[in-house]
This record gives sequence, C-alpha cells and structure tokens, in this order.
Amino acid sequence: MPGKNEIKVYLENGVYHLFNRGVEKRLIFLETIDYSVFLAYLKSYLLPQDKDNLRNMLTSASYKEKDKILKLLRLNNYYKNIDLIAYCLMPNHFHLLVKQKSADSINKFIKSLCTRYAMYFNKKYKRVGPLFQGNYKGVLVQDNEQLFYLSRYIHHQALYFQDKKLISPQPSSYPNYLGNISQKWVKPEEILSFFKTARRTSLKDILFYQSFVENNHEDYQETIAKLLLD
Repeated sequence: MPGKNEIKVYLENGVYHLFNRGVEKRLIFLETIDYSVFLAYLKSYLLPQDKDNLRNMLTSASYKEKDKILKLLRLNNYYKNIDLIAYCLMPNHFHLLVKQKSADSINKFIKSLCTRYAMYFNKKYKRVGPLFQGNYKGVLVQDNEQLFYLSRYIHHQALYFQDKKLISPQPSSYPNYLGNISQKWVKPEEILSFFKTARRTSLKDILFYQSFVENNHEDYQETIAKLLLD
C-alpha cells in the first residue's frame, strides 16, 4: 500500500507542498557546498535557458567548452512550467512549495531534480544505492489560507532562536520575502501581494509577512495538518 501522500492529484495550475528526505532519515546535505549544488540545480531548472546563445557559442568554443555547452543544452528546463513559491533545505530533507502550469510538470521536475542530486551526492561521497526514502511526497494546497500558513511553516523550519534573536542557519527562500536577496527563480509575489493589502481576515489582521512568520500562531497547525507530509 502506498505511503501517505505518495499518490498525487495532478491539476493544471495547482499548488503543491513537496517533500523528500534521506533514506532511513540519513543526511542528504553533509557540507555547505551540497546545499549550494542543490540550489544551483533549482536555478538551472527554473530560470529561462538561452538556447540560441548557447548554440552560437558552440562555433568558437574549445573542445572542453563545447562539452559543457552540449550538457547545458541537454538539461531539462521547467521555466515555463514550474513556479517555486517557497523552499527550505534541512540536513536530511527538503520542502518545496510549487505551482505547476500543466498537469504533469511537477512529476517530471521533482524526479529529475532528485535523480540529478542523488547522482552528484553518490559520486562525491563514493556511495551507491538510493539517496532518498522512496518516492517524493506531495499534497495539493486547497485554498489561500493553507497557502499562507504552509509558507510560514516552510520558512519557520529554517529559523531558531539564539540569544533571544531569530537566525536562519538553513537555506530557504525566506530572505527573498524579506527583501534581503533576490533569487530570480523564486516567486514570492503571490503571497506578498496579499500581505501588502490585507485587512481583517482569518489571518487575524496580520499585515506584514515577517510578523506572520516569526510571531507565534498556536492555531495554524490545524489549518495545515493535511499539508504536512511526514
């Protein structure tokens, strides 16, 4: 029998919480560079690929350069099919909040991402066998309230208190929401646009996203209980 949330309902323009973790809950990121590689893969999948320019570069490229260019041209690209709304990378798992444009985009995207990263990881650490614990898990986000609280949950994973101050030791999309960085392949606009105009709502009059994420909300677990994948 399939595990919880291993069977997905794929909808055009659907928003999904995706999750995968290491086999036997083992670490999938051992060094800082591993996080960087995973993020670089996300970037390469989600930014537009200038194939015409790459093809033009082939005419004057050296043998080694041509090999790199050809590999880039063969890479999958999901710029037109996937929007990454939020992410967080933890030592033994990751969370992605994505919107797909066509009904089969997510399945292709996440399988390609996990396969590519597992190949990198196994080669680097001289290991064999699966890196991730079975199939990725995913669940459809049903409404805006679930969307907002799920983004809070994902970003809150990266935060903890140190000397009474919140710090973010884990890579996440949260700095994009605060305006501290701008990763062009992360799309926070849909969520942030609500918080710029919000008034009295079911989110208890929270007007700013940072306050929403970092303040305590005891009732939000009930809202997103069905969206948590573990």
